[in-house]
Amino acid sequence: METTSPDRPEPARPNPAGLAQLLELLRPSFTRHRLRLTAGLTALIVVDFLQLVIPRIIKHGVDGLAARTISRTDLLLLAALVILIAIAVAGLRFVWRYLIIGFSRLLEEALRNRIFSHLLRMDAPFFERHTPGDLMAHSSNDLAAVQMACGMGMVAAADALVMSVATIVFMLHIHVQLTLLALLPMPFLAWFTRSLAGRLHHRFTTVQEQFSLLTEFSRSTVVSIRLIKAYTMEKFQAAQLDRLGRKYVKSNIAVAFIQGLISPIATLAGNLGMLIILLVGGRLVIAEVLTMGDFVAFISYLAMLVWPMMAIGWVANIVQRGLTSLNRIHHLLTSQAALPDIADSGEPPLAQPSFILRGLTFRYAPDMPPALGDIDLEIGPGIHGITGRTGSGKSTLCRLLARLYPVPDGRILFGGRDVNSLPLAFIRSHIAYVGQEPVLFSDTVAANIALGRPEASQEEIIEAARSAAIDDEIRELPDGYATLIGERGVKLSGGQRQRLALARALLCNRPVLVIDDGLSAVDVATEHEVFAGLRQRFAGKTVLIVSNRIKMLSLTDRIVVLDEGRIVCAGGHDELLAASSLYRSMYDKQMRPQAGEGAAG
Repeated sequence: METTSPDRPEPARPNPAGLAQLLELLRPSFTRHRLRLTAGLTALIVVDFLQLVIPRIIKHGVDGLAARTISRTDLLLLAALVILIAIAVAGLRFVWRYLIIGFSRLLEEALRNRIFSHLLRMDAPFFERHTPGDLMAHSSNDLAAVQMACGMGMVAAADALVMSVATIVFMLHIHVQLTLLALLPMPFLAWFTRSLAGRLHHRFTTVQEQFSLLTEFSRSTVVSIRLIKAYTMEKFQAAQLDRLGRKYVKSNIAVAFIQGLISPIATLAGNLGMLIILLVGGRLVIAEVLTMGDFVAFISYLAMLVWPMMAIGWVANIVQRGLTSLNRIHHLLTSQAALPDIADSGEPPLAQPSFILRGLTFRYAPDMPPALGDIDLEIGPGIHGITGRTGSGKSTLCRLLARLYPVPDGRILFGGRDVNSLPLAFIRSHIAYVGQEPVLFSDTVAANIALGRPEASQEEIIEAARSAAIDDEIRELPDGYATLIGERGVKLSGGQRQRLALARALLCNRPVLVIDDGLSAVDVATEHEVFAGLRQRFAGKTVLIVSNRIKMLSLTDRIVVLDEGRIVCAGGHDELLAASSLYRSMYDKQMRPQAGEGAAG
């Protein structure tokens, strides 16, 4: 069962990338949408300056009322001007939200597409190091954090910068000493925010890691739901999820603690400035150094300055989250495939490709024992059987031929050329691969068969299904070839899933067919029917069948016996019965009981 333990050790964290490297990920989107951003930021700046004009209008009104020199008409004009400014602010605010927040969504889309394209280029060792839950977290939580930082985070930063600078200029114009007093708490706020940024980065990284574990555990539980129910493990899995959830909540609370400190401290700094102004500014008004209008305008500007001071903490939080997630995405996108690839040079396809293996030794990891050792083998046209005990290296051999793992130079030749000198797509375009676990999608039967050839006609799809001995069973389904088979083919039996995957490979009609124990769930009669279809459809081509069924192997042209990663014998069925004790023991276990039953009957 595919599960994730809540107590599994967390992966080592990558070293943080430099700011320039992280920003390079965003540069293409910023460059592509620069006009949109420029227009949005311009609208934002105009909104800020319009808001700064309102206190000046109020100042004139207050001073006029205090001196009794303003008429009712003048007050109505000032009120109308404020209303017009408010309408303009509302319209421009919609503009910058549409342009800038829309840009953040476009950036999110571009990064998601880039992540997905990168994952499609990665090899098998990469996916052994990264769980699906971790990769899903990169495409959900991490992208959401980056989108927030490049959307509202960028808006808040620009707004806070423009508002703070412009507000301070207007305040200095009213009274310099009073402005300096109002700004006294600012250095303390800057120091406090900077000191918390490092802790926030560390804690948010932990949150994202815990989210990856939680996502992977949930995914693997849903995928294995039948097995979990069969073993009545519902309560156990729920308890495991609860433990993961508690760790995730605990990590989020640690982040919330830092966030909870930043905003109140920023508000406190703003309110301290307001208190100073009320004490000192009030005296200046009494002493007639400041007019009542200037004092009201100054208070209005200071109130506007509270938002930028609060935004410092909020922006620091959002930007830190965004940088943390962008660092995780950067590490993902800069990971390199272990499997070498070269550019496609447009070579014509091979009519009868063959494999030659010379002294091939392969390990899945440097510290692991060899899965294959010193393999010398030639595989040409015809039907070849591969057999051996469990763990003897049969599947490993198939994966290497399909170029799913890297091999040393000169160890595998394809069409007479070193596989490392050929593009991966070129080799794979010649091979139809059927694995041990058939991979099906939540789509129609026809769409699953036509996966390798989406342009295939209905007649070709039906012909491939017939060759895989599943056409009759498909027609018995409620909607025939248009039947939706559910996620991973849950509506089909194991044998039906295997034959559906085989039909997909047959439809591709490639020169090489590799079946890695892909008929294990098929009964003997159907297996022979499938084999007869292979004989007819792949005449003159290369077929490699991994199986431990002696009846199936006896029909092949040549059989290779593996044991502990090495070839112990190769030849025809009768030849191996005489020369290989391992093959003979397999034959005795499978065939003699049947003969005894027949005699007793």
